[in-house]
Amino acid sequence: MIDHQMDLLNEVVETGELAAVPVIRVSRRARRLAVRVYPDARVEVVVPPRARPREVESFLAAQREWIETRRAQALRNRPAPEVFPPQSVPLASTGEDLRLHLAGGTGRLRVVETEGMLRVSGAFTPATLKAALRRWLLAAARARLEPRLAALAASTGVPYERLSIRRQRSRWGSCSVRGTISLNACLLFQRPEVVDYLIIHELMHVEHMNHSKRFWQAVERNCADWRALDRELLQGWRRVPGWIFADH
Repeated sequence: MIDHQMDLLNEVVETGELAAVPVIRVSRRARRLAVRVYPDARVEVVVPPRARPREVESFLAAQREWIETRRAQALRNRPAPEVFPPQSVPLASTGEDLRLHLAGGTGRLRVVETEGMLRVSGAFTPATLKAALRRWLLAAARARLEPRLAALAASTGVPYERLSIRRQRSRWGSCSVRGTISLNACLLFQRPEVVDYLIIHELMHVEHMNHSKRFWQAVERNCADWRALDRELLQGWRRVPGWIFADH
């Protein structure tokens, strides 16, 4: 078990192989080393519990060119810093553009959705307002995505057990062996066709817990344009407002 991630990081950084310090994440589910470069150019290395620092160092050295190429691409495509609070919260999934109304006040911070706007009342700081908007986003996602999931489950004839809404940096959705469909609240910022594809994708996992040929055939039967929509979803993080994850 790797208990001292900073020691492991120091060993890797001392090699001078990377321009950016990677985040080391130990995952009990991981069976092998894996690296991901996020749209904001962060580098994350997923490490199995029994991996040794030397293995991680060698892995990063072998992946250095790929990592730096992806980081350079991410830095080129990174959007300009956003002003916070935003003037509005556009939800591409429903075509809504909810204006942010800062009502002020000294009481408890509240974010209430009403008549096409988000009314913010009470005292707040940027950090507390971001937290409040994120809580609202989770509730808004459940209210908007759950009816769509139910409708697509009915039309495809694939039942599911329950819905879980999460705010994740790297996964748009998942399906558990017990039939729980998890959807990322950030799907609200994607086009409705893309959202439907992702939901169908996860529903097909209820019957096919893999990415086999039969799985993709099932996806295609219910979403003929899935290839183009899947490519679009890969770029979907660009449509997610910065305040969803950024704390500064």
